[in-house]
Amino acid sequence: MSGNNNITVAFPGRPNWSIWWQAKSLDDFQLDIVGFLAVLGEGAVQANAQVSALSRLFLLPRLLPAPQALIRTTRPTELPPTAGKVTGVYSGNVKDHVHHIANILLHPDPPLASYTVRCVEIKATKSHLQDPSFKDRFFRGQSTADSTSTNVRPPLVKAKATGPQTWVTLLGFFEALVLLIASITFGDGMSVLATISLSLVSTMVGISNKWSLRLPKATSNPTPGDVVIRYPNGSYLVVKCEEEVARALYFAPEEIDYYVTNPVTYRLLSLSATILLMLGIVFLANAKLQLQFGWAGAYVVINIAHWIAAALPQRYHWDLSGFSVREQSVAGGPVSDNFTEALWKAILLTKSVQWVEAGGAAPQTSVWKKWLWEAEDEANKHHNHVGDLLDPVWPGEKSSAKGIVWYGPDKTKWDPKEEWNKLNRAEAASSDRMPA
Repeated sequence: MSGNNNITVAFPGRPNWSIWWQAKSLDDFQLDIVGFLAVLGEGAVQANAQVSALSRLFLLPRLLPAPQALIRTTRPTELPPTAGKVTGVYSGNVKDHVHHIANILLHPDPPLASYTVRCVEIKATKSHLQDPSFKDRFFRGQSTADSTSTNVRPPLVKAKATGPQTWVTLLGFFEALVLLIASITFGDGMSVLATISLSLVSTMVGISNKWSLRLPKATSNPTPGDVVIRYPNGSYLVVKCEEEVARALYFAPEEIDYYVTNPVTYRLLSLSATILLMLGIVFLANAKLQLQFGWAGAYVVINIAHWIAAALPQRYHWDLSGFSVREQSVAGGPVSDNFTEALWKAILLTKSVQWVEAGGAAPQTSVWKKWLWEAEDEANKHHNHVGDLLDPVWPGEKSSAKGIVWYGPDKTKWDPKEEWNKLNRAEAASSDRMPA
């Protein structure tokens, strides 16, 4: 009876049964499918694709797992938005979603719970108007002309020059360099061709996906531009800012300005990248076994690095130093017991109900309209004072920090839910008295 091999079937207790090992020596190993490692890891690559493409390093020839995830027939025209209703308190502007950059800047950790109301003040700093540093010029490709142009300004939002994606990109570059040197040292022509082909794929992908985010130059004498964000779970975020900041973060189109704008040129680059990827995998399958081990280890390491970078919060990847954020508090704390109390706190912070009607934050019934008039009148009777912030969550704020606290009436004198109940009972009683 023949021994145990990859053809026979052996069972415990049979004469031919034994633990079978495919490889008796190094030459017996089969790594013909190592090329599949080159196309694994799409999720991690796509997670930070936009922020990576803001850096010049995105053009480096390097090992890039799953490059096919970035080889698309059409490219996205905007950054992924977040669900939420954005309404300008004074301008009346309404947006049906929260822009990607604004969500990263003001995304609390943990996320806002249902019926939570928080308030922040955002100001544009002067850091983006300074002359570009070495990191700005080398990593971001920002020129000195951006600071003096009358039509555009240096970007308020940038990728971090030395963020996690920078180190992941450099790791892929050095892996490709080491593999190229090893391929030449071992005299493996197929591995040399695989290194060149798969590294050039990343450069092709980088050229076709490189983009920038530029906003129009701000007008002089900016006006107040406070914004209220209403999330699907009934929570509110009141943003106190100038119109310039509101327009940049919430209302101006957050479009992707690609360096390669011609669609034919983009498709030719994508086609070239696809061909190089296929050729690279074929070359890699014919490389020497020792180098295939090296390739396998390199792709495992670079995939792990991409997954770690993708798991980090987005604020680690974006440079938002163009904005300063200070938290403010509302009397009674951010947590509310019901929808009405949460809406009241938002009105207390804005001193207005105009945004409520514009953004559809409350039902359009006679009871709600009467309640909104009373709430606005009551809110304007109270002011803010400097005090201890209540349960701050934004980075840089401490629980004992001093800040602006918005005070309201004592619940024994004016309770938002109880006032609504009174109006509702009065409306119901009035309807009952009407003749049939």
